[in-house]
Amino acid sequence: MPAKSKAQQQAAGIALAAKKGEKKVSELKGASKSMYESMNEKQLREFADTETKGKPKHKSD
Repeated sequence: MPAKSKAQQQAAGIALAAKKGEKKVSELKGASKSMYESMNEKQLREFADTETKGKPKHKSD
């Protein structure tokens, strides 16, 4: 499932870095912390690899 906004894609990238051990889990907050806890590495990779061109900065409700 691709990310729906640039912010979502970035949060997934940060969470993925933590899953890989490249970033400290204690540094996570907000959406990236939630994604880290609820998604596996494959799901995070799918979100993080989403092309951001043409995506809104934030997902509208």
